[in-house]
Amino acid sequence: MITAVNKRDSIVSSALELFAERGYDATTIPMIATKAGVGAGTIYRYFENKEVLGNKIFQGYVDIFTATIKSGFPHEDSIRNQFHHIFKSMVHFTIEQDQALYFIKIHSGAHFLHEESHISFQGLLNIFKNFFDSGKERKEIKELPSSALIAIIYGAFLELQRLVRIGELVPEAKLLEDVEESFWDAVRLHI
Repeated sequence: MITAVNKRDSIVSSALELFAERGYDATTIPMIATKAGVGAGTIYRYFENKEVLGNKIFQGYVDIFTATIKSGFPHEDSIRNQFHHIFKSMVHFTIEQDQALYFIKIHSGAHFLHEESHISFQGLLNIFKNFFDSGKERKEIKELPSSALIAIIYGAFLELQRLVRIGELVPEAKLLEDVEESFWDAVRLHI
């Protein structure tokens, strides 16, 4: 017999998979119910509607992504070592939550997101912004707007993740090491 926790988890994982594959708008509650192996009415016991479900998933995984980066962050270490921590954390999150990163990527500006979801996502972006601001203050990061630096690293990382998803790249240790060095080279101040 499926317990309530297992039903809720099944609904969330099924919705995440469908939202990542098909997009939020193309996914229906009956599709989620079928994939989760529950009745559509069961979904409404846990989530008021699809919008609430989408926001819970978005916020939950953005919070996990944020916590992954914050965990063990070397605040007192060099900017280069902080960058290594951020990159390593992004890779770790991607390995653990591949569909979640893709879902976050394609839905970060979605119409269905509530203010809390936007605040949650901004919290994630602020980690990158604070890092880049600190690096610029220390004269180790290029004097570009932090939003541009975020686009360079986060945007390139999302594209890298897409190439891994479609099987064009295999995330082997040497490749990841070289990619990290290339990302660092893109944002560091060359003297």
